[in-house]
Amino acid sequence: MILVCDVGNTNIVFGVFDKNSLLLQFRISTVVKRSSDEYAVIILPILRENNIDKNNIEEIVIASVVPPLLFHLKNTFRKYFDTTPIILDSKNERYIENLYNPPEHVGIDRIINSVSGYNKYKKALIIIDFGTATTFDVVSSKGEYIGGVITPGIKIAKEALFLNTSKLPKVEIEKPPNIVGTNTVHSIQSGLTYGYAALVDGIVNKIKKEYNNEDFKVLATGGLATIIDELSETIEIVERDLTLNGLNIIFNKRKNNEL
Repeated sequence: MILVCDVGNTNIVFGVFDKNSLLLQFRISTVVKRSSDEYAVIILPILRENNIDKNNIEEIVIASVVPPLLFHLKNTFRKYFDTTPIILDSKNERYIENLYNPPEHVGIDRIINSVSGYNKYKKALIIIDFGTATTFDVVSSKGEYIGGVITPGIKIAKEALFLNTSKLPKVEIEKPPNIVGTNTVHSIQSGLTYGYAALVDGIVNKIKKEYNNEDFKVLATGGLATIIDELSETIEIVERDLTLNGLNIIFNKRKNNEL
C-alpha cells in the first residue's frame, strides 16, 4: 500500500492506495505550526479506525504547495512510519510536457491534476480546481501542460465580503432557492454560487474560443466542485479524486522508470 498526501493551503488530503484501488481518503486542516507529533496523533487513529495497518504502508508520496509544512510531515513519516517520503516537485522533475514559463512556477497540484486527467481521457482538457484559489488548467490533445487561469477561491471571496463590509453576515456556501435572493443570506449565496458558475462558464468559453473551439473535455475537482457543477453549463464531469489518483499514477510511473 502507499499513502499519498496532497498538501493545500486550506486542507491536507490523504489517500491510501492498494495498487490502483483507493481504499481510504480523509482530510485535515492545514496548520503550519502543528508539530510532527501532533500530525501523528491525528493521522494514526484515522488509519486504525479504517483498518489500515501503518506497517503495510510501503511508500509515502507528498505534493505540497505549502513548503513550511514539509519539515513537520517528513518528520512525522520518518518517526512513526519508518519511511522517508517521496516529495514531488514541479521544479525538479518532469511528469508532463510543461510549456509554462518558467515551468517550475506552476503549482505541483496543477501538474498532478493534468497528469491524472490526461491519463484517463487522453484528450485536450480544461481542469477546474475549486480550492483555496479557483484554478483553470489547460492540457493539449498531445498531453502538454499549456497553462491556465488563477482566480480567488469561493471561500476567499466569502471571507473578503464578510471582513470588508460592516453589515453582511458569514454564510454557508450552498445554492439558494432562487437566483434572486429575497434576504441577505440568500443574496450572498446566489452571488457566490451562481456568480462562480458564470465565471467558470465565461472563462471556459473564452479558452475554447482562443483555441479555435478545440474539443476540450471540461473536468472539475475540489471540495466545492459539486455545487458549481450543478449550476454550470460547461462542466462535464466532477472528478472528486483527481489529485489523489494523479499522485498514485506518478508514483507508479516513477516505480516503473517511465519518468
